[in-house]
Amino acid sequence: MKKIVSLLMSCVLALSLAIVPAVADTASGLPALTAEEIHIGAVFNTELGTEGFSYALGQGFAALETAGYKVDYAFNVPESADCETAIENLINQGCNVIYATSYGYGEYVANEAAIHPDVYFNHYSGSTNATNLATFFPKNFQSEYLCGIIAGKRTATNQIGYLCSYPIPECVRMVDAFTLGAKSVNPDVTVNVKWTGSWFDPATETATATELVNSGSDVVIAYLDSLNAAIAAANLGAYVFGYATSGYDTLPKAYLTSPACDWENFFVNDVKRITDGTWTGTNQWLGIQDGLVSLCDMHNLADGTEDLVNTAIAGFKDGSLDIWKGEILDNAGNVTVPAGQTLDDAALLSLNWFVNGVNGSVQ
Repeated sequence: MKKIVSLLMSCVLALSLAIVPAVADTASGLPALTAEEIHIGAVFNTELGTEGFSYALGQGFAALETAGYKVDYAFNVPESADCETAIENLINQGCNVIYATSYGYGEYVANEAAIHPDVYFNHYSGSTNATNLATFFPKNFQSEYLCGIIAGKRTATNQIGYLCSYPIPECVRMVDAFTLGAKSVNPDVTVNVKWTGSWFDPATETATATELVNSGSDVVIAYLDSLNAAIAAANLGAYVFGYATSGYDTLPKAYLTSPACDWENFFVNDVKRITDGTWTGTNQWLGIQDGLVSLCDMHNLADGTEDLVNTAIAGFKDGSLDIWKGEILDNAGNVTVPAGQTLDDAALLSLNWFVNGVNGSVQ
């Protein structure tokens, strides 16, 4: 009888072990995926177009396709609950890795990540992480600082126009870094900020750039997804920047440079973290020193500018340049970063004030 009971207990134990799911051998605990099993879904709030941020990001996904990964896309997805619908559709198509490419998708991506715990989610410029939800963002404040140096040396009126979409930390950080760069070589500079209320609105961008130039700005930069503002400003005689892709062929006499990122290598390396099991639901914030952030081709620079830019790049690479080290004043004249102190990542990711030299409001 004891032998029978013992045999039964052994069978029960074996059965219980058989039905307990194996723990995934990955850093995140998510199911391991081979390259052949990975099916990527990419969510965009615009079409890819032929220039700007979405186009540059699209080149990263194209590199994944070239590397043999399957990629499906959802374009023109509003920053609303429509994002959840788009993600559900991609998952129903078999996608097990999702990339959502706009800040405004945040809460909807988080909702979907909670519903689908075995899907790998990645949110551009987001601030919410979970076991299966990573965030990624370039330290493009570094390239904005370099653009500021270029603009500060180029301006003759000491008035620079800056178009931005929304007063969110991402955009405030770009304006501040640009201004710090400009004032590092030209203390008399003022950066005039205008909010457009959209990442892509050709009519508003054109009208706003025109207003800035007519008000005295002889250099214009736009943290937006097209060259519309640059074209309008250049037509009025201003020097201009592109964003994410070169604008030289379009505006050879006015174009200075564009802040850019190597998205091809980023995405290929990021997906490789899934296949090798090292991916985790954390934040990746990568800069010049990591090979992600850079500038496009430079043209029409003032004398001596390239040397200043190269010196700053070297400082970012070796860690000797900290543009957020005090003393820094806000644009109301208050000391926001005391001498000898600096802003940590948490402060930068929630930045909500303009530095001295910015003419504008974070509203």
